[in-house]
Amino acid sequence: MLGEFLNIIFKSIKLDKSLYSDNRNFGEAAIYYAGIIMILDGIAGAVAANTIVKTAVAMSGITAILTWFVWALLIFVIGVKLFPDKQTKVPFKKILTAVGFAHSPGLIRFFAVTPELMIPIIFFTQFWIFASLIISTKQILNLRSNLKSFGIVFLSFLIIVFLSISFVMSRMNMLPVNSV
Repeated sequence: MLGEFLNIIFKSIKLDKSLYSDNRNFGEAAIYYAGIIMILDGIAGAVAANTIVKTAVAMSGITAILTWFVWALLIFVIGVKLFPDKQTKVPFKKILTAVGFAHSPGLIRFFAVTPELMIPIIFFTQFWIFASLIISTKQILNLRSNLKSFGIVFLSFLIIVFLSISFVMSRMNMLPVNSV
């Protein structure tokens, strides 16, 4: 079981597209593996950020789970409902699992143990996750075009950024402001 889990992580880190085309990787335990990867990814991000700014590790794990669902939902809606290819018929659970697997490169953030390493590692792993998401989206949705896969992931990313900025801005309006 641990061997299967580690195999999924290493295939994702290697950007191996066979991870997403082999149905054996989407068995009963797959959704749990994906969830564990997402929680560890959130914790790894918090550990990396803690080298500069104190971050709540538990909150990062919870946020990672929420982000996982949002990524998967957006990829599902955009790729399956709005802009599907003819052979695109995939359940949400499979997309959810693939998005979780695609976040495996984020585990490398555990190695950002000094402030000098934090920014380069976070930046590098974020692009790596993005590449992994593009590969997983292409394979899971049976897309013929890498560009279409990129478009689905990029549009999902833009929506997530917009929602995140909107959330932060709405919280800033709630802050007490002293006008002296």
